[in-house]
Amino acid sequence: MTEIHFIVEQAPEGGWLARAVGADIFTEADELPALHQQLRDAVACHFDEPDRPRLIRLHITREEVIAA
Repeated sequence: MTEIHFIVEQAPEGGWLARAVGADIFTEADELPALHQQLRDAVACHFDEPDRPRLIRLHITREEVIAA
């Protein structure tokens, strides 16, 4: 595997939630830079060195509500 994909969403109570596509990895953080580090750590813990993806791809979604 050369890369792993994460779906990243804003948490209802604030911060960010990330879940991997195709792997059982979930993490959260208050700010995006902290989430980046959390994701690096989680991927390093989940995969052995020879199998570790070299890229982490984030698909960041955000919900907004505006008045009509």
